[in-house]
Amino acid sequence: MDTRKETLIACLRKFIAQRPGLEFGNYGSLPAYRSEMRSITKDRHHAEAMLSSVAWRDSITADTILEASKHAFSGRLTITEHAIFPKTDPRRFVLDYCAGQYWPTEYRRAVCSVLSSALWDYWRECGGAASTGDAIRKTAAAELSRSIAQRWFN
Repeated sequence: MDTRKETLIACLRKFIAQRPGLEFGNYGSLPAYRSEMRSITKDRHHAEAMLSSVAWRDSITADTILEASKHAFSGRLTITEHAIFPKTDPRRFVLDYCAGQYWPTEYRRAVCSVLSSALWDYWRECGGAASTGDAIRKTAAAELSRSIAQRWFN
């Protein structure tokens, strides 16, 4: 794998793994708080699954991911590359998420959106005549999960 892509994947993995920082006082009850945490955890699992799928595909490059970030999730996940750092330096990429409403519930969804866009483009280009939306959704369900396909490849 390209060292630049490896560095970007590591940055995305670190971004996904950070704690959401929910404030219990915003929820009023333990069941509401736990429900939100389950949703956020599900987003983490989806993001990790798609990140793994993107990581092993050599034809999905760092540039592919950077391009997907420009339009996926309204471009709110900004990935900036600083060429002054070596390709293996984690400071080479800076991820910044501009929240629409509530950062803890959105930042992992933004990553999911970027990765699903990169995967969609990959499957569309590699699928030839079978690169219809339905075929791509079936591929996503087979390779990732039906839950991920229904949520991120609709």
